[in-house]
Amino acid sequence: MKNIYFLSDAHLGSLAVEHKRTQERRLVRFLDSIKDKAEAIYLLGDMFDFWDEYRYVVPKGFTRFLGKISELTDSGIEVHFFIGNHDIWTYGYLEEECGVIIHRKPVTIELHDKVFYLAHGDGLGDPDVKFRLLRSVFHNRFCQRLLNFFHPWYGVQLGLKWAKHSRMKRINGKEASFLGEEKEFLVRYSKEYIEQYPDIDYFIYGHRHIMLDLKLNHNARMLILGDWIWQFSYAVFDGEHLFLEQYVEGDTYLG
Repeated sequence: MKNIYFLSDAHLGSLAVEHKRTQERRLVRFLDSIKDKAEAIYLLGDMFDFWDEYRYVVPKGFTRFLGKISELTDSGIEVHFFIGNHDIWTYGYLEEECGVIIHRKPVTIELHDKVFYLAHGDGLGDPDVKFRLLRSVFHNRFCQRLLNFFHPWYGVQLGLKWAKHSRMKRINGKEASFLGEEKEFLVRYSKEYIEQYPDIDYFIYGHRHIMLDLKLNHNARMLILGDWIWQFSYAVFDGEHLFLEQYVEGDTYLG
């Protein structure tokens, strides 16, 4: 049986990441290392720091990553791409050119007799009023069309600078560490959700940029995947067990 992999938050192209190409190459090497062992790969959002497709234009760069994703899908591996709060604006290019399966909302799916709830994590119980307002603007179809009235150069530059500002508001560009079960909004959301849907075995999120493996009750676990900026972390499901791992260059075993 082949494995199923989950990763998120590479923020490729970020102006806050000093060695962008080194970061992208590391991600591509990881994807290449699992291609013979993967049944499916789930990218749970914010793989790009900013992605906006115009009718005839897409952001430049990312050729190594997009090429590797295309190679994986061409070989028959399912690659699922969840939009995050940084790469909302995809309108067909990634599906048509790279063969990914796009998800715009959280998904509940059964994988090898286990039930997974998968989402990027933004907007799920977050108490930040400013963030919720900004998110509603970004997801508004009229506002999305309005952004595309700008020349791509202005739109992409605006998006990258906004994303850098958002990242650098954190300490050294990193998210706050685990705040505790009562303060982490994704933990609270998952506990409330499982009361209505008790059959879920695993909740898996990105967004928070922390590595977390938490048992919610006797049956359910919740994972936050970390990121591919500092931690180079991922989850792997072998059909029976789910592991949260970190990729180290030179690894001979990756789940």
